[in-house]
Amino acid sequence: MKYILILANILCLVLGQTSWKIGLENLHLHGNIIQKFFQFFFSPFILAGFVLYIAATGIWMYLLSKLPLSFLYPLQSLAYVFAIFIALFLFKESIPVTRWVGTGVILFGVYLITR
Repeated sequence: MKYILILANILCLVLGQTSWKIGLENLHLHGNIIQKFFQFFFSPFILAGFVLYIAATGIWMYLLSKLPLSFLYPLQSLAYVFAIFIALFLFKESIPVTRWVGTGVILFGVYLITR
């Protein structure tokens, strides 16, 4: 169960960031500063990102109450792994070899931590 919650936390973080990126790319602000503020904060993707981050924080607090920080925190690096695939497939970003190598290092580190 702990691994499912850790995965849920990581997915909420990555999907929240993804939602913010989509929201910011599609945001066309106009009007005075107050109108821009409301357009920004009430954008559906920006709001979704906040909701996902709130969910991630709730899950994270529960996990912190049950598991050691020295185990949990390094597993958060899996967010980088998921994010690189979202960048590649969703945003069509070009990923240099050095980032793929770094991703491999992260995966190896997570493997060592979970053993």
